[in-house]
Amino acid sequence: MAVKIKLKRLGKIRSPHYRIVVADSRTRRDGRAIEEIGKYHPTYNPSVIEVDADRVAYWLGVGAQPTEPVLAILKKTGDWQKFKGEPAPAPLLVAAPKTARPSFEALGGDDEGKGEAITQKKKAEKKDEAAAESESTEA
Repeated sequence: MAVKIKLKRLGKIRSPHYRIVVADSRTRRDGRAIEEIGKYHPTYNPSVIEVDADRVAYWLGVGAQPTEPVLAILKKTGDWQKFKGEPAPAPLLVAAPKTARPSFEALGGDDEGKGEAITQKKKAEKKDEAAAESESTEA
């Protein structure tokens, strides 16, 4: 039985998410997997790659073959170079933590402007104009 390390597609039509799985080579793409060893979210900026390095090393050691997309992911994370005994690549770009936007009150906003609307309603103006026109035509 040939074992492959491949991507299992999840998510909606235009927002794919992938799981890196170990599966029999004869199973379909989204079929039953032996084990899930990572995640890959390509639509995020920067894309999210999470790989369990110990399990990848184990499966590569027992003869599992990665598919081309998984091989590219493993090269980016450095697991492939570790398995082959080559020097590690440069570290991956890590997303900066998002800072919370300050609230209106924290910026010194005051509640004085919560009264009534500044602009007048359009319907009232039209009624006034219609009444003025009818008075001018009567006279």
